[in-house]
Amino acid sequence: MTRERYPLPDYIRVALEENNLTDEYSCRPPYQQNDYIGWISRAKRPETRQKRLSQMLDELKRGGVYMSMGHPASAKS
Repeated sequence: MTRERYPLPDYIRVALEENNLTDEYSCRPPYQQNDYIGWISRAKRPETRQKRLSQMLDELKRGGVYMSMGHPASAKS
């Protein structure tokens, strides 16, 4: 079964640019990029969408975390 591929919405792209996290996002595997986009975009309420976007940005800043789980490959030294 093939996963749906989500395009990067402008509001996520802008948030990544404003937070200087475009490179961190681009370094993540394609499945993680797609999971983040789908997870954020599927939120029905704007508050939930914003909360999820904030979580993604925080995880990209910290490194070593993906969807609240440890992700050693993205850890920052």
